[in-house]
Amino acid sequence: MNWRNHIGTALEGHHPGLGRRVELALLAIVALSALLMGIETIQGLPDWARRALVVAEIVIIVIFVVEYVLRIVTARNKLAYVFSFYGIVDLLSIVPFLLGFLLPWFGLDLRALRTLRLFRLFRLLKIARYSRAAERLTAAWKSVREEVAIFAVVATVLLYACALVVYQFEHEAQPDVFGSVFDALWWAAITLTTVGYGDVYPVTMLGRLFTVIILLVALGIVAVPTGLIASALTALRQEEREAARRDE
Repeated sequence: MNWRNHIGTALEGHHPGLGRRVELALLAIVALSALLMGIETIQGLPDWARRALVVAEIVIIVIFVVEYVLRIVTARNKLAYVFSFYGIVDLLSIVPFLLGFLLPWFGLDLRALRTLRLFRLFRLLKIARYSRAAERLTAAWKSVREEVAIFAVVATVLLYACALVVYQFEHEAQPDVFGSVFDALWWAAITLTTVGYGDVYPVTMLGRLFTVIILLVALGIVAVPTGLIASALTALRQEEREAARRDE
C-alpha cells in the first residue's frame, strides 16, 4: 500500500491500522467548529475568549484545508470528488476563510460568506454510516422514493391550487395579507403541513369553510409519506428477522 492509499483509506475510515479513528476525529472537529460558531455569538465575551476563538477557527480551517487538498490528491477521480456532494461541502466550508485571507485589499464585506461555514454540519451526516438504523432508513427510502416523489408532485399541485382558491375568497377582505396568489402560498403551506402559525388566516365565511376542508385533507398529506416509510421499515425489519432465523 503506497502513501496515497494510506492517506485515502485513513480519511475514509477504512485504514487497516487507524480504522475509523481519523474520520471520527475529523467529524469531532466539525462538531467542535459548530459549537465554537455558537459560542462566538454570546454577547459580552472577554477579549481573551474572542482571541482564543479566532485562534481555534484558524487551526480548524487549516485542518480542513489540508484535508481537502489531501482528498483531492488521493482521490482516484479528482474531478468526481471535487464536484461530489461532500467535495462541494468541503470547499464551501473553507471558502470564507480563503477569500478573507486572499482578498482583503478589495475592501469587500465578506461577513455574509461566513454563513457558508454552516455547510460543515453536513459533513456530520457521515456519522450515519456507522448506524444500522440509518442504513435501514436509507434502504426504506429507496424502496418507496418513487411513490413519495409522485405524492410530492401531487402535494405541490394541491398547494398551489389551495393558494389560488383562498386568494379568490380573501383578497378583497384582506388585500394586505392576501395581496397575490404567491402571498396566499404561505397560508397554504402552513395549513397543509398543519403547522398553523396563526399569523395568516381567513376571515370570510367561504375562506373559513375552505380551510376546514383543507385541514381534513392535510391530515392525509402529512400521514401518507410517513406511512409509506414506516411500512417499508416494517418490511425490512421482518426480512432481517427471517434472515436471522434462516441463519440459526
